[in-house]
Amino acid sequence: MVTLVAATTVDPASIGLGLPFWPCPGMLSFANEEVRLLKLENHLAREDHLDKRWEGATGESVDGAIFLSRHVAASNRPALTIHPIGPPHLREDEVLLAGGRPGWAGPPKALEQHCRVTLEATHHGPEISSPAMFIEIGSTEEYWERQDAAQAIALLVWEGLGLGGGNSVGDWSRKDDRPKVLLGIGGGHYVPRHMDIVRLQSKGVAGMWRKVINIAFETSRLAFPGGEVLAHLDLESFKTWRRKAVTEFLESEEIKIGKPGDFY
Repeated sequence: MVTLVAATTVDPASIGLGLPFWPCPGMLSFANEEVRLLKLENHLAREDHLDKRWEGATGESVDGAIFLSRHVAASNRPALTIHPIGPPHLREDEVLLAGGRPGWAGPPKALEQHCRVTLEATHHGPEISSPAMFIEIGSTEEYWERQDAAQAIALLVWEGLGLGGGNSVGDWSRKDDRPKVLLGIGGGHYVPRHMDIVRLQSKGVAGMWRKVINIAFETSRLAFPGGEVLAHLDLESFKTWRRKAVTEFLESEEIKIGKPGDFY
């Protein structure tokens, strides 16, 4: 099983993030232990089924994918962001703005100053079967090409995948103590209250009315087979009637609701 790390030439932040992994300039691909770095020429949000295409071309099974990308925000605030993939909030008849498939979310990939470090709610493609995430530099061209930001994220990926000689992060298939997995509901694009819990105590974090929650819950269970998925509600982002509706739905689906203290 291999993990794909994908960069693209059409995105200056993506290539900047990929450079620390290449041993010399001009090299188009790189293999290190069970990690494969790919240099692509398309927008990453359009690289549907990259895992299956890699398996078909090489015979290597893919157990996860990390997409290296730029981040754009109206605030222009410097940021390093991580989010799972998929637009589960879209109906099947709605137009896709950035890849994926309406009403679908991929299983999240487990990993974990001047720049704000934050999670984002899941919101775009590509469509991919393997656990995956986007890691991004934001939010303007000035920062997309910053090598210090690229080096910081490259080190995160390097250590997280176990390339530095230590254990890799995110193998939930062998968990015996049922650690908690946070399923964030509500809170806006940057999910600040969910992020507060992640900052205080590192736990498995999964993605973001009825169909959307079910999709997020099922993909989270697939991604964290040894973990206990608990829904975490950003209560301040809901009106009372909405909070009641979401809570009743979670109870009807037997999805447990976690309080902040449950994740510490």
